[in-house]
Amino acid sequence: MSDVFPKWTNGLPWKVLVGVLLLASATVAAISYYATPKYTRVGYQPKQPVPFSHAIHAGQLGMDCRYCHNGVESSWFSNVPAASVCMNCHNQVRKDDPKLALVRESYETGKPIPWVQVHKVPDYVYFNHSVHVNRGYSCVECHGPVNEMDEVYHAKPFGMSFCLECHRQPEERIRPLDKITDLDWSWEDDDSTVTNILASLNVNTVDEAKAKMVHDWRVESLINCSACHR
Repeated sequence: MSDVFPKWTNGLPWKVLVGVLLLASATVAAISYYATPKYTRVGYQPKQPVPFSHAIHAGQLGMDCRYCHNGVESSWFSNVPAASVCMNCHNQVRKDDPKLALVRESYETGKPIPWVQVHKVPDYVYFNHSVHVNRGYSCVECHGPVNEMDEVYHAKPFGMSFCLECHRQPEERIRPLDKITDLDWSWEDDDSTVTNILASLNVNTVDEAKAKMVHDWRVESLINCSACHR
């Protein structure tokens, strides 16, 4: 009796199995690579109810981040300013600008402005702003050059590898406390500031200054799971 199926079909189950395994591997690899904060969050830039420009306020005008986010040094979160903070200036500056109508309404009624949150870590991640900014880590390290942004966008990935990269080598990104909100400042600046810092710390090089700050401020290189997952 002749075969019902041609001989080439004898190897078909193995070919199907190998194909399924390759497809599953490619799917897992694609998800692992692309379904990460680097691809799902970086560049996120929601439309805000009020066109607030950080480039103007923090950049051109040189306003300190802490004027608006005044709880960042004492709280785990960076607070959004109330309309009353805005009106400290805008009751005189551009006080009738239609773009600020929602701010004036919020100030008069007490109804919060429905800002759209840009930066957020998962609920299972613990992050404390005050711990970082009080130990020499600038806003720019996590949020990017906000002082150059007309509308704030998500500049850094916020993935676990991003956090661990800093936690493993905390001396790489540490800076003087009075430079925390100076987003344009860096250790590479060729000015008297770095020279004065080295002198005040009684060291000769920038690397020595960073190491001394980490030691004196008791900056811990925490890479255990419980540091962030509590």
